[in-house]
Amino acid sequence: MDVLVGGVVEALRLLVTGDAEVWAILRLSLLVSASGTAIALLLAIPAGAALALTRFRGRQLLVSLVNTGMGLPPVVVGLFVTILLWRSGPFGAWEILYTPAAIVIAQAVIAAPIVTGITLAAVQSVPSAFRLQLLGLGASRLQMTWMVLREARLPMLAAVMAGFGGVISEIGASMMVGGNIKGSTRTLTTAMVLETGKGNFDIAIALSILLLTLVFLVNWALTAVQQRG
Repeated sequence: MDVLVGGVVEALRLLVTGDAEVWAILRLSLLVSASGTAIALLLAIPAGAALALTRFRGRQLLVSLVNTGMGLPPVVVGLFVTILLWRSGPFGAWEILYTPAAIVIAQAVIAAPIVTGITLAAVQSVPSAFRLQLLGLGASRLQMTWMVLREARLPMLAAVMAGFGGVISEIGASMMVGGNIKGSTRTLTTAMVLETGKGNFDIAIALSILLLTLVFLVNWALTAVQQRG
């Protein structure tokens, strides 16, 4: 109990005193997770909509792969992204391994199946009669897709929340592709592991409280938009 109380006190102290290192870690965590989620949204929303609105050979297999990817272990993503970005890997010339960009890529890969799967479910929840009515009124395929996405926009906010929550709290991929370098790639989760390994439980608890607070505030804002809609 003393350790927990000490962690809460330390979290308040770090925030009140404006500890430069903690605020840098907070900013980096928010930046890479928001960027990874944004990239995933740009790629996964069209993919989820396409899977929901079209029928083709192999579709069931793709949907199964998406559903499997929603539970993809972050360490597996970290391993493959590391191999791809390694000096001798296909994208080694980019020289971005152990940089924030590598973390963004890994987190985008983690979030993409989550967003795709939820988008697929949200679009499929729109009645097929609505789609047929739009086409019957002369809407093009693209216009119909846009209107269906607008109709499903509120449940799709859950995709944003799930994608962001999945990447801001992961550690395996960030540790593997980022290296937990102080002042460069250290995020809240990797810093927590480091401090726990050093026995600094009060600082680790403080960082965990800051992480939970950050996740809560982001989801609170998105939930407010969703419920107002």
